[in-house]
Amino acid sequence: MNTSTTPPTTGEANALWAQPARRLAELIADRTVSSTEVVHAHLDRIEQVNPELNAIVRRMDGTALDLAAQADRDLAAGRIHGPMHGVPFTVKENIDVAGTPTTNALVALAEAMADRDAPVVERMRSAGGIPIGRTNLPEMGLRIHTDSALHGLTRNPWNSTRTAGGSSGGEASAIASGMSPIGLGNDIGGSLRNPAHCCGVASIKPTAGVIPWATDIPPTSLGLASQLMLVEGVLARRVSDVRMGFEIVRGAHVRDPFSLNAHLSDIDRSKPLRIAMCPSFPGGRTDPGIAQVVRAAGAVLDDLGHHVEEASPPGVEQAVGLWSSILNAELAVMRDLLRTVMSEESFRFLEFGQQEFPDVDQTELVLMHGRRFALAAEWSHWFDEYDVMIGPTWALPAFEHGFDIAGIEQARVVLETFRPVLPANLFGAPVAVVPAGISDGLPVGLQVSSWRFRDLACLSIAQIIDETIGIATPIDPRV
Repeated sequence: MNTSTTPPTTGEANALWAQPARRLAELIADRTVSSTEVVHAHLDRIEQVNPELNAIVRRMDGTALDLAAQADRDLAAGRIHGPMHGVPFTVKENIDVAGTPTTNALVALAEAMADRDAPVVERMRSAGGIPIGRTNLPEMGLRIHTDSALHGLTRNPWNSTRTAGGSSGGEASAIASGMSPIGLGNDIGGSLRNPAHCCGVASIKPTAGVIPWATDIPPTSLGLASQLMLVEGVLARRVSDVRMGFEIVRGAHVRDPFSLNAHLSDIDRSKPLRIAMCPSFPGGRTDPGIAQVVRAAGAVLDDLGHHVEEASPPGVEQAVGLWSSILNAELAVMRDLLRTVMSEESFRFLEFGQQEFPDVDQTELVLMHGRRFALAAEWSHWFDEYDVMIGPTWALPAFEHGFDIAGIEQARVVLETFRPVLPANLFGAPVAVVPAGISDGLPVGLQVSSWRFRDLACLSIAQIIDETIGIATPIDPRV
């Protein structure tokens, strides 16, 4: 078992494509480099490593270079548009970017052109950011392994035989390998956090409603499960960059009727915190190497003077079961449509889920939502005792390509693997993921979670871990 960190790519730690987003913004603002140089560096890096990884599925070279040139002219005239001025970013291909298709990785939507940006893209542009590419995802984002009939397989830069996670797998693979410094994805079942863990980058799944969602590509409305559990979010190599992106995209937007301007709680840095450490997540196995990374992070926080104790929240197995049943109840309504638009291979994962969590009637669905409320009350009280909880993102190592659809037993192992991410979706609660170590050659992402509207507290603790024991990226793809 190896839990040591990894150095930056040898000899290239100072390359522009290796810099964090905030550092790039500083270099551009003080005119050490131009936005054009920064964008060129990332486009060159895409040319170099994307053929091996297939993380970026649509390049935007022409428009990106035009926007970079304009950013340079604006800076010369004394106009800085925001904290991302001249910095490139990437966008998952189920988030609208004007003038490009929002494919959801479906062949049927290959030319589904968006006429305007999604709110999160609009805000990144307003902050000076420059979109340079669209990233891969599984079909409809309904798999935690990134592969599709439209764009093919995305590979993990740490190990080309292991999954990059999903559904924001293209984003995480691109960011981890230096093709992008920061990007946008979404999460209904760990889809920001799964790939962050697999590829060794950071992310935030916000409190539901804190970051707005909207699309012009049908379906333009959300079912109840998605309204409760789906969120947009940010990925980057460093937690400080995730926090910058989060501050840019959060807040109410007229296109999302349930988005809100929330007062978000942060930590009081003058006081020791109450931290629950959950190295072995309830409800199944936890890999010893992953548990050791959690314990090492707990020891660091304890050494810094915080009160760290081993504890787990109530009703974890019930929470995982409720997430699965509530989401499958919504998918069951769309089953015939999904069968027609998804490839047979991608639809297989949904079929396994439906075997494990069969259709429910109206009475049972109502009762499930009642149980969700009662369990949420228990978690709310539990988090009144702790400021945050640290624990694994995945309980088991990243699996090999295709394992998730090899059979029902393998699908059960996959559910066991990613069960730690699911309660936060069920409750609409915030979680930050920070790469905190390496086990058997693969990165280990640590979840820092809390109760609703404590997003900044999660990010603050994650940043302490990042700056103390976080792993170094970007890396060159490893085969």
